[in-house]
Amino acid sequence: MRFLFLLVPLALVVGAHVWVWWRLFGAPFRSRRARILSAAGLVAVVACVPFGLRTGYGGPAFFEVLAWIGLLYLAVLFYLLLVLVVLEPVRLAAHLLWARKEPHSDASPRLDRRLFLARATAVTAGAVAFGTTGFGLVEARHVEVKRVPMTLTKLDPRFDGYRIAVISDVHLSHTLRRPFLHGVVSQVNGLNADAVAIVGDLVDGTVEDLGGDAAELANLRSKHGTYFVTGNHEYRFDLYDWLDYLPTLGVKLLRNERVDLGGFDLAGVNDVSAEDWDWKWPGQAADLNAALDGRDVDRPVILLAHQPAQWPDAVKFGVDLQLSGHTHGGQAWPFDYVVARDQPVIAGRARSGASQLYVTSGIGNATIPVRVGAQPEISLIELHSAV
Repeated sequence: MRFLFLLVPLALVVGAHVWVWWRLFGAPFRSRRARILSAAGLVAVVACVPFGLRTGYGGPAFFEVLAWIGLLYLAVLFYLLLVLVVLEPVRLAAHLLWARKEPHSDASPRLDRRLFLARATAVTAGAVAFGTTGFGLVEARHVEVKRVPMTLTKLDPRFDGYRIAVISDVHLSHTLRRPFLHGVVSQVNGLNADAVAIVGDLVDGTVEDLGGDAAELANLRSKHGTYFVTGNHEYRFDLYDWLDYLPTLGVKLLRNERVDLGGFDLAGVNDVSAEDWDWKWPGQAADLNAALDGRDVDRPVILLAHQPAQWPDAVKFGVDLQLSGHTHGGQAWPFDYVVARDQPVIAGRARSGASQLYVTSGIGNATIPVRVGAQPEISLIELHSAV
């Protein structure tokens, strides 16, 4: 049974690659040599994928190049499959219509027709897939600053205009290293924010591998400092090492706790996924009671929580504003439809009674190094009093 459980997905993966190869190279080319070379090239590219998915960062420098090739290939493969699925009925319909118009034609015209349709399909699919991936690669490196005005009913007018720069889902990894984070830090510092909030998924690796890259956070500047809550990815690596390391960079942890920032309370809870990792990191579950119990309810409270899915519970506790990430805004269309099944909000703001939610699209990317229809952003939350 276990063998069958592994065999089915393996067969699907192999089948998908064979189908893509046939549509891009097998059907359009009649040369045996071209088919063999294209198959060998595809196998070589597929062999790069494990370098991108590996969690370790050791080895020669060219391993990082192989990682880039492997991860970009996954993006191209996804869009190739998507386009080919759409084109398949079009190709079949064109073939049938063409055949009806020439019912008595000999084999040669039929062969030419099939070859034309095969090549047209391959060129169209390749152009769309590579074009979309290229666009997504460029878009993923263009981090914009999004200004978000939020009115809090209980905010003291003296704190009107207070600004919080929100960073989420940096995902330091093979494809996002210190130079990228340096650019983000420079952008944040240029905003002159009163506080900086990092709402999880900072890293995809260990302190040993990525600590030097994350050290760029020590250069963040704001009036009231930088605050951090865990995301689901932190639990996949050496959580305790990161929780020990980040404070050395001047990053203040909010682990089911809150701090007084003068005009409001800033609270933070661990990610909801921590419960799934209790066997490895015990006692890390999200605890809104610990974070919010005993607070002055006449003061506004802003909650940092990685996932928007934590918002319904926050509403019950009277949280005025929750700041979240996790979704990447869908990252690459049409994944936003998948994310919407798991999270109440993909990106932007929402309201439930007196409670508000803002979900940032985040900065980095998970697995494939592209963004399509989900611009990476630094969210500058500008607080305003209702008075």
